Amino acid sequence: MKIRLLVSSASWFFCRHGTQLRAVEQKLFFTSWQNGYLTGHRREWAKSKLLRGLHSWQTLLDCERKRWEAACVTYQDLTEVLKKRLEEMHQKYPIRAERNMIKHGDYTYFDEDSYIYRFQESIGEDSVESLFSPEDAGLQDYVIQRIRISPAQTYLAVTLKSFDREEATCIVVRMEGQPRVVCSIPNVFSCEWVTDNVLFHTRQDNLQCRSVYAAEFSRESTTRLVYHEKDPRFFVDLYMTRDHRFLTINSNSKTCAEVWLVDCSAPYMPPALVQNRLPGVIYHVEHRNGCLYILTTYGEPADYKLMTAPLNSDVQQWKPIYRVPAESRLLDMEMLEDYCLMFLRQKNELHMDVISLSREAVIGSLKLPAWACALQPESRPEERTSTIDFYLESPVHPPVMFAYSVPDKKLSVEAGYSREESKTCHLVRMNAKSKDGTLVPVTVFYKAESGLRDRPLLVHVYGAYGMDLNMSFKAEKRMLVEDGWILAYCHVRGGGELGCNWHKQGNLEKKQNGLDDLEACIVHVHGRGFSQPSRTALEAASAGGVLAGALYNSRPWLLQAMVLEAPFLDVLTTMMDPSLPLTIEEHEEWGSPQTNVQHYRAIQAYCPYQNITPQNYPSVLITAYENDQRVALSGLLRYMKKLRTAALCHFQRSALPDWRMPNILLDVQPGGSHCDSLSWEDSLKKVATHLAFLHKELKL
Repeated sequence: MKIRLLVSSASWFFCRHGTQLRAVEQKLFFTSWQNGYLTGHRREWAKSKLLRGLHSWQTLLDCERKRWEAACVTYQDLTEVLKKRLEEMHQKYPIRAERNMIKHGDYTYFDEDSYIYRFQESIGEDSVESLFSPEDAGLQDYVIQRIRISPAQTYLAVTLKSFDREEATCIVVRMEGQPRVVCSIPNVFSCEWVTDNVLFHTRQDNLQCRSVYAAEFSRESTTRLVYHEKDPRFFVDLYMTRDHRFLTINSNSKTCAEVWLVDCSAPYMPPALVQNRLPGVIYHVEHRNGCLYILTTYGEPADYKLMTAPLNSDVQQWKPIYRVPAESRLLDMEMLEDYCLMFLRQKNELHMDVISLSREAVIGSLKLPAWACALQPESRPEERTSTIDFYLESPVHPPVMFAYSVPDKKLSVEAGYSREESKTCHLVRMNAKSKDGTLVPVTVFYKAESGLRDRPLLVHVYGAYGMDLNMSFKAEKRMLVEDGWILAYCHVRGGGELGCNWHKQGNLEKKQNGLDDLEACIVHVHGRGFSQPSRTALEAASAGGVLAGALYNSRPWLLQAMVLEAPFLDVLTTMMDPSLPLTIEEHEEWGSPQTNVQHYRAIQAYCPYQNITPQNYPSVLITAYENDQRVALSGLLRYMKKLRTAALCHFQRSALPDWRMPNILLDVQPGGSHCDSLSWEDSLKKVATHLAFLHKELKL
C-alpha cells in the first residue's frame, strides 16, 4: 500500500507541474519490482510500465537519428567545404599543445605524441628516454592528462582519460631500471606525491569527488582512507604548495571552502584544519617561509584578497596584504621567489599587479596588450625564479607567449610576434544597459568597417557559476571574421567577468538578470549598427544553454538561428530530483525548488523546457553526447519533442507556407562525454556541421 500511495503522489506531482512521469517514476518502479515490493499483477504491471518507458525513449532516439540523417544531406556538401577550410586554418594557426613540462632536479619530463619522456639537461637530447605510453597499460584510446613525479624520481604517476568518461585512470610507473607499470588506480580526479613512495589521490564516483586515499608503494603496497567529505555539496581536490612543504586537501562547494594540510615530512599524521568552513567564504592556501598565504573572499568587500597568517592560526589572525580592485575579476595568481603576480580583468581588459611578499605591498601594475582577452600561464614556474611566462590570446588572435621579469619590470614577447597581427581584426568593447540600468560588457570582433548592417552576427553567452565566457583562440572564429562575420561576446551577470558580486547578481532568484542582460546586449549591438535580427545567430554550450534557451522562448524575434552544445535546458525537473549526482551540489547556483517556493517560481519563470509555447521559433541545432553524465540525453529528447510540437502547432494554426517551418534538429554523437570530448576528426566535423547549419539558416 505504501508503494502504491507513493507512486500515486509522484504521478499527481509531475502531472500537476506539467512534466511527464519519466525518470523518477521508472526508477521507483524498477526499485520496487527488483526488491519484491510489488507482487502478482502489480509486479507485471510495473514491469510493463518500465519497459514501455524504455521503449518510448529508444523510439524517440531512433526518430531523432533518422531525422538528422535526412537533414545531413542538405548540409553535406557545405560541411565538406568548411571542414577543408578549417583544416587549412588549423595548419595556419596550429593549436598550442597542452604539454606537461616538469623540471625536477637535472631532469625535464614532458609528453609528446602520447608518450612521456625525460632527459638530463646537463647531457642534452642524447639522454632522452621513453618512460610510458597509454599502450603500456592497455589503454590505447586514452589521452595523457597530468604527470606527477615522486620527490626522489623513483615513481611516475600519470592520469589518463578516455573520450567517453569524465573519470580518469591513474597509472603508477616505477622508473628505476627499465620503466614498468606497478599499479592502476581507477576513478581518480587528482593525485600528488607526498613522499617518494606515498601517493595521495582522490576518488571520483558519478561526478562526485569526496574521498582522499594514500597509496604506499613499498614491499607491501597498501591504501588507506585519509579524508572523507560527508556533505554532498562539496567537491574534494588536492594541491601541492609551491615549496612542497604541504599537501592541501581542498573541499569546496559553490559558496564556501575548507582546507586541510598534510605535512609532507609526516604523511601519516592526521591532516590539520586551516579554518573550518564559513558561509560565503572561499579560500585557497599557499605556504612560504613558515607562513600561510591565503587567497580568500573573507571580510568586506566580499571579493578576493591575499592574506597572510602563521601556521595553526584562526581567521581572526589573517592579515590582508592585497585586495582585488572593485568590479575586477581575479584570473590567476602566481607565486614566485619573493613576489606574487595577480592577473586581473578590469573594465573587460587584462592587467597585472605585482606584490612584494617581503614588503607586503604592491610594487607595480601593468596593463597588458589591448587585444588580449584570455590568459594562460605556460606552466607552473619554478619556486626560485623572478620571471614568469604566460600566453595571451583572443577568440580571433592565436596565443602569443609573453615573459615578465619582476626585477627588470620588463614585459617581453616571443620572437616573430608582429603587432600587425593584432590589427587584422577590429575589437570593440562596449557596455549595454540592462533593464535595471546595469551596464553589461560586450566584446565585438569584426573585420571591415563598411556594410556592417548586412553582416552575419554570431552571439556568445554563458553566465553561470561565476565563470568567464570562454575567450580563447579558436580557428573557426578567426575564419568567420575573415569571411565577414561579426562576433559578439556577452559578459552577462551570473558569470564572473566583474568579480564575485557579478556572479551573485545572476544566480538563484536573480537568474532573470542574466536573461535581461543577454537581451540588452543583442539589442545594443544591433543598435550600434552591427547586423540585424534576420542575420543573427546565438551560440552556447552546457549551462550557457539556460540563458540561450530562455531567450529563444522569450525573444525569438531577435534571432534567426541558434546552435547549442550539450545544453542544460530543463532546470526545474533536474533540480527537483536530488537523486541525480549534481543536483544537491548545484542548489547554491540554481536554487532548491523542492524546499523553497521562491526558487521554484524563479526557475519556472525562465526554465527553457518549461516555457516552450506555440510561436514563431528560429531554427535550432543541438549537439548531444550519448555518454554525457551531466546533461541526460533523455531530457534533450523530451525537449526536442515538446519544442517541435509547439513549433508545428503555431505553423498549422497560422497557415504559414512550408518554408517558414523552422528546422529543429538534434545531432547525437555516439562518443564523447560532455561538450568537446571527441577525437580530432570528429570534433572538426562537428564544428564544420555547426557552421554549415548557420550558413544555411542565415542564407549566406
